[in-house]
Amino acid sequence: MTGFDNSRPGGAARLARRLLVHALTIVTLATATAAPVLADDHDHDEHRHHTYSIGLWGDLPYNAEQAAVGVPNLIADMNAARLNFSVHDGDLKAGGAPVTCNEALYTQALGFMNALEAPAMFTPGDNDWTDCDRAANGGFNNRNRLDLERKVFFSTPYSNGMRKMRQEVQTAALCLGENGLVPCVENRRWTVGGVTYITLNVPGSCNNLCDTTPDADEFKARTAANISWLQEGFAVAFKRRSVAVMIIAQANPGWDLSDPTRAPTRNAQTLAETTGLPDGYQDYLLALRDEVVAFKKPVAYVHGDSHYFRVDKPFLNAKGQRLENFTRVETFGNNAANGNNDVQWIKVNVDPSSREVFSYEPMIVPGNRVAVPAP
Repeated sequence: MTGFDNSRPGGAARLARRLLVHALTIVTLATATAAPVLADDHDHDEHRHHTYSIGLWGDLPYNAEQAAVGVPNLIADMNAARLNFSVHDGDLKAGGAPVTCNEALYTQALGFMNALEAPAMFTPGDNDWTDCDRAANGGFNNRNRLDLERKVFFSTPYSNGMRKMRQEVQTAALCLGENGLVPCVENRRWTVGGVTYITLNVPGSCNNLCDTTPDADEFKARTAANISWLQEGFAVAFKRRSVAVMIIAQANPGWDLSDPTRAPTRNAQTLAETTGLPDGYQDYLLALRDEVVAFKKPVAYVHGDSHYFRVDKPFLNAKGQRLENFTRVETFGNNAANGNNDVQWIKVNVDPSSREVFSYEPMIVPGNRVAVPAP
């Protein structure tokens, strides 16, 4: 599948519905059979000199047009790129109505991910669990919604997608669910071509410390688990002689004083937030900085949340010096009420034998161009 024909009235919507039905059929069949369709196994020291590509996306879909047309177009575009795998970095919906955090939201998202031919990874975002307690989102208990996400997306050690990839999982009961301590199964790790990938459940809305019903107990337990998984991930990368690490989480935690319109501002040296809001990220960022400095090799940090595509180097050490081996990558996401204009993805080309390992291509889906139609 290379794209969707939008030339006939309602054609994209019909194809989107067929895509979703097809994906849900795959989910049903996979549940009924014991063995998933597996991607090729990647031994930690094999394929270390092979180049490959991955896809990054998130904060989608945010409206009905994006769900019916934009995301199916994006999925077709990623499938045509023959990726090794893809990662959605959180937010399966907009922050409020008309879509609520009911079961249909997660079923739709699983359908999208299982329509991807390559293994499809996911890490939760604030709009799909911490903010579900908003009245406009259905007034759900946010721990209950996270428990549901763990059940829908993370019930096995395999990824989503038509082909599955086995992942390492944080199975210790360190996180707080609705009824007590539960495993943090959404935190995952895998190594491909000498690169170690880590996902962490670090959402926006102050990391569950602000908004409608802040939950300090849940925050404290999950933050400790995240820091432990982060540190373990770097230890594994050292042991496997990984050439680089990529971390994928949802929140834009803020890195410095430069951009108050899109993230919390913070003292780039102490990493303390300056806005007066509850700071859900300082301890986590301090731990991250220590690991980046110690690792020395390239570290890419992927997030969404503030809906602004960029690749930059905002992380400083305690002396105010820029960490040269750290790169922040923010995925496209719904930036305004502008239809499909921001329904795009990032292609990351991974060359384990190169000095910087990662290079980045913004992928503008032809069928989702609005301001300037595709030539």
